[in-house]
Amino acid sequence: MKYFDFIVGLFVAVLLISNVASSAKIVDLHWLSLGPVNLSVFDGGTLLFPIAYIFGDVLTEVYGYARARRTIWIGFCASLLMALTFLVIGALPGEAEWLKRGGEDAFSSILGFIPRITLGSLVAYWLGSFVNAFVMARLKVLTGGKKLWTRTLGSTVAGQAVDTVVFCLIAFAGTMPNDVLISIIASNYVFKVGIEALMTPVTYLVVGRLKKAEGVDTFDAHTDFNPFRVQLEG
Repeated sequence: MKYFDFIVGLFVAVLLISNVASSAKIVDLHWLSLGPVNLSVFDGGTLLFPIAYIFGDVLTEVYGYARARRTIWIGFCASLLMALTFLVIGALPGEAEWLKRGGEDAFSSILGFIPRITLGSLVAYWLGSFVNAFVMARLKVLTGGKKLWTRTLGSTVAGQAVDTVVFCLIAFAGTMPNDVLISIIASNYVFKVGIEALMTPVTYLVVGRLKKAEGVDTFDAHTDFNPFRVQLEG
């Protein structure tokens, strides 16, 4: 596998960066507002996070569900390690001069351990990623490997629905008005699926070149889809 580790590394990087960006800023792009539901409000991580699903599609399509499953677990462990690291750092006493400059408040506002957001991020990522990989793998078998766009879009529609709703409900339910929460869910979902649709030609190009370079095109006809089976089959 010439490029598998490189793709896994990029996937984990995108996941971690988007998680930090999610808590860093809530963005409001007024020009995206359409109709009665405000689609302009979303967290900063939404700008990058859809790329993680594109990587997930590429991994499942080329290397199969089993390797995608291992990658999902690597990403989960990396996210958990990041959350625990920030928790420990936040609990340690700060240096006096750093505290005078407002370092504690700055750290807490961006990297501070917020249980609901951290839990929501981990649970939503785990569930959404496995739904995405499962749908992608099953559709590949059902379509005989044809019409890649049906798999990339179909898996994203399902996976992002689970990811977005679970994260927003765990992280924000009860902390903001329902109309704002619905707007965040709707805008996040529409944006993520839209990015996947726009990136379809790039996904086709990457998948085609990877299959040729790696000499693999995995079909999960007899794969054990148990998400807790981390070891590779065969």
